[in-house]
Amino acid sequence: MLRYISILLVLAATLCPALAGGTAPAERLHDLFDREWRFRLQEDPLFATSVGVHTYGDRLPAMTPDDLKRRDEKWRAFLAELQAIPAAELSREDRINISIFRDQLEDRIAGYQFGAYQIPLNADSGFHTSFARLPDETPLRTVRDYENYIARMLAFPRYVDEQIALMRIGLQRGMTLPRVVLKGIEGSMSAHLVDDATDSIFYPPFAAFPPSVPDGERARLRAAGKKAIAGGVVPGYRALLEFMTGEYLPGARPTLGASELPQGRDYYAQRIRHFTTLDLTAAEIHATGLEEVARLRGEMEEVVAQVGFEGSFSEFLAYLRSDPRFYAGSAGELLKEAAWIAKRMDGKLPELFGRIPRLPYTVEPVPDHIAPKYTSGRYVSAPIGSTRPGVYWLNTYDLDSRPLYELEALTLHEAVPGHHFQIALNQELTGLPDFRRHSYLSAFGEGWGLYSEHLGLEAGFYTDPYSNFGRLTYEMWRACRLVADTGVHAMGWTRERMLDFLASNTALSLHNVRTETDRYISWPGQALAYKIGQLKILQLRRRAEKALGGRFDVREFHDTVLENGSIPLGVLEEQVDRYIEEALQRGDQEAAARSRATRRRVAGAGRSGSRRSGGDPI
Repeated sequence: MLRYISILLVLAATLCPALAGGTAPAERLHDLFDREWRFRLQEDPLFATSVGVHTYGDRLPAMTPDDLKRRDEKWRAFLAELQAIPAAELSREDRINISIFRDQLEDRIAGYQFGAYQIPLNADSGFHTSFARLPDETPLRTVRDYENYIARMLAFPRYVDEQIALMRIGLQRGMTLPRVVLKGIEGSMSAHLVDDATDSIFYPPFAAFPPSVPDGERARLRAAGKKAIAGGVVPGYRALLEFMTGEYLPGARPTLGASELPQGRDYYAQRIRHFTTLDLTAAEIHATGLEEVARLRGEMEEVVAQVGFEGSFSEFLAYLRSDPRFYAGSAGELLKEAAWIAKRMDGKLPELFGRIPRLPYTVEPVPDHIAPKYTSGRYVSAPIGSTRPGVYWLNTYDLDSRPLYELEALTLHEAVPGHHFQIALNQELTGLPDFRRHSYLSAFGEGWGLYSEHLGLEAGFYTDPYSNFGRLTYEMWRACRLVADTGVHAMGWTRERMLDFLASNTALSLHNVRTETDRYISWPGQALAYKIGQLKILQLRRRAEKALGGRFDVREFHDTVLENGSIPLGVLEEQVDRYIEEALQRGDQEAAARSRATRRRVAGAGRSGSRRSGGDPI
């Protein structure tokens, strides 16, 4: 990639007059941030809506090869312009900004080079499931909002056709999902093929209008909405379903690992860097995973002994997977238990954090149309400026695969103090450039989520040994990801080996073992973020505790970790080291001030005592 830089620097200097003038580096940098941000919002109207910008609310992204090429050329020009700004002349904060911004631009350029856009979905989600979130994520308060919503539904067939064209290119060059992970994916499309528009998940906004939409407009909008569902949504999903079943599934590659893709080993190395933000090899990550698996297995064995189970470890796992006592009797029971756990943690937050986000959150089931192949839970953030809360999604499909002993760990990860807490705080950081306020780096975000599970120990959770085993099995699950992800994408592991490894080391239900395995196969590198991020945060906490001793304040540490939003792990390490240095200096200054005050009191007492001894009668 660096071989392009010298050429691009000349091009950028020609195209951007600011480079040739005397504008201060910081001004040039922030002007670049602003121009790139505006470009990104214009090019991705769905992303714009998610961050509260509704200028392009009637559009969907353009995904033709020409559009993708044009964007790549623009990212390269932005990168060249960035490289021409002297970082040494910037403030510490702007050096952080420039580092994160550069990584984002290089990621987009690499994604285009490798053809990642030719796989716009994975085993449990994709552009088509994101579109199905439109009724919940679109602001619908005015007539114009409704007209924009209708326009997007009508544009859906075009959007699908362009994605299909890209997937056909992928089929031609072997850039596809593995065939084995696609079983059942058609359900996420066929669910939208309704005969009656009122049965569509896209219809509820027309069934109940807000008071701000005039009565005289409602019949017109309702009729237009039905036509858009019948003429846009349904044809779009039908075309995608026919393509997937008729062309994509038969033509998808029989191989599994990313190493089998075009430029596969380089692609996986780039995915490791993207998802961990660190320069690690697959072999290093694999070894770390095996070490963590061994450590956690020992702690899990201790819990088995604690509950007095007589039998092997595998028999204990079979017991957990089969005994009805560990499973909810209804979806409502599972949701209520999760909500109670979340509310209890709400009450613990002031003990652990100095700053708490304002945005509330709620608990909802994973939508039916994606639940069968979806993960156990996920956090869905609220668009900026919307009237929605954050949402902790809990999968209530197949209740026999949703054990209650995992629920504390899952809830702390997805809701508080995990994803909702971290992402809602990130949105409140108004002093950051927009690209950072709305960034999500997996190693930081998922590392924080897994760290939050562990934090439950300090907050008084996991008092039941089975729940503690659930916590350990969740951490083991993430350790196994390091082994399985690198195993399949760099070391030739089979799907069966991955299934056996997860099933024999965790208490995950076998349904979850299958869906998670397919997720790792279809999404190279993403599964590495959790454990790598958690290990880094734990390492930095131990460093702070050792350096500060009795001066360590857990609330200050957590605020330090979260105060800069989602950042690369290397930047986080620099921030924590700075916090430690400043806390030590502050402590030394306070100690010196106390010492001076003590000396003054002693000196004053001495002077007072001399006067008394010389003037008072015996």
